[in-house]
Amino acid sequence: MKPLAFSMRPNHYDQIVGQDHLVGKNGVLRKMINNNHIFSFILYGEPGCGKTTIAEATCAMSNIPNHRFNASTDNKDALKQIVNDARFNEQTIIVIDEIHRMKKDIQDFLLPYVENGTLIMIGLTTVNPYHAVNPAIRSRCHIYKLNDLSHKDLEIILNRACDHLNIKIKDEKVKEYIINISGLEIRSLINNIETLAFVNENEEITLEIAEQTIQKANINFDKNQDNYYDTLSGLHKSIRGSDVDAALHYLAKLILADDLQSLCRRLLCIAYEDISLANPSIGPKVKAACDAARELGNPEARLPLATIVIEMALSPKSNSAYLALQKAMDDIEKGLSGPLPLHLKNLNSFDPKQTPYKYPHDYPNAWVKQQYLPDSLVGRTYYEPKNSSKVEAAFKERYNQIQEWKKGK
Repeated sequence: MKPLAFSMRPNHYDQIVGQDHLVGKNGVLRKMINNNHIFSFILYGEPGCGKTTIAEATCAMSNIPNHRFNASTDNKDALKQIVNDARFNEQTIIVIDEIHRMKKDIQDFLLPYVENGTLIMIGLTTVNPYHAVNPAIRSRCHIYKLNDLSHKDLEIILNRACDHLNIKIKDEKVKEYIINISGLEIRSLINNIETLAFVNENEEITLEIAEQTIQKANINFDKNQDNYYDTLSGLHKSIRGSDVDAALHYLAKLILADDLQSLCRRLLCIAYEDISLANPSIGPKVKAACDAARELGNPEARLPLATIVIEMALSPKSNSAYLALQKAMDDIEKGLSGPLPLHLKNLNSFDPKQTPYKYPHDYPNAWVKQQYLPDSLVGRTYYEPKNSSKVEAAFKERYNQIQEWKKGK
C-alpha cells in the first residue's frame, strides 16, 4: 500500500496550495505551461512546502518525457543513460532533487545538454541556490522561491487528507494541534493524519488520542540547511531587541539541533557586538556559560545557556564599540592612514625634531596631551559613547573629560 502522501500528491497546478505566485492563474509556471514553452528552473524552499509536487505536476501537465535524478545518491552513469534516452525525444525533462549536492564532474557533464536544449532541468533544493548551487548551473535556469505555507493552506490539506481516508475530525482543537505539530510541512501533516487514521481505526480522534499517537513535533530545520542559520539569526535579533521570550524560543530550537559549537559561537558574537560596553562583564559570563554547556553536553547544556540568554536579552545594549571599530576599518580600507608619529615608535630616532614620548602615568589623571593619530587623521573621532547603562555613561563622562583636556580646559 502506497503512503498517503504519495497517493495524494497533485498532478495539476489547480490542486497545489500556497504557491499562487508560481502556479496560480497569473503564476509564471502556469503561463509557461499555457504557452507550451517549458524552460529550466530551480525551486527552493523549506522541506514539505511543495517543490517536488510542482515538479511532478509540471511533468504531468507538459506531457514531455521525464526522468528523476537525485544529486546525492545517483551517479554519472545514471545521468548518461538519461541523456542517451533524451536523444530520441524532441524534449526531455530531468528533475534533479538536492541539486545543491551535485558533484562538479556531474555538473560539467550535464551543462552542455541543458545549454543545447536536449534536457530541460528542474532543480529542487532546500538551500538558497544563490549560495549553494554552482554559478554555471544557475546561469542556465530561472530561480523561484516557494512561499512558507500558512495555517490556512495546511488546513486545506488536512481536510483533503481526512476526505481521502473518509475520517472526520470534529474538534477544531485537534486540527489545530495536528497543524502546529507538523512544523508547516505538508508531508509531515499528511503522515500524521494517516497514522491517526490507521492506529485509531473507527475511533473519534480526540486531542488526547492525537497527542498520544503523534507525541513529538516535527522540528522544521536541519543544522546544515538555511533554516538553521535563519534560526540563529532569529536568536541574535531577539536578544538584540531585548525580547527574552522570543530568544528562549529560538534557543530551544537550536538546542534540539544539537550543535553547541555554532550556538556558543553566535552567543559570544552577540555579547561583544550588541551588549558590549553597556555591560562589559557579559563577555566573560557568556564564555563561562558556553564552556559549562560544552562540558555538560546535552541535555544539561540547556541550563547555563538558558540562564545566560535571559541575562543577555534583558541586559542594556550598546553597539558603540562595533561602530567605532567599523569606522576606523572603513578609513583604513579607503587609504586614510599614515605613518605613526615618531614618538610612538619603539625605536628612538636621531631626528632632532622628534618630540619625546610622554609617559601618561607621570601626569595627573594618567593623561597628557600628545598626538597619537597619524598626521592625516588628527582630530578624527570614531567612538561615540552612549547612555545605554551606568557603565557606558561613566565611559562617556571620562571620554568627554578627555576631550575637554585636549582643548586645554
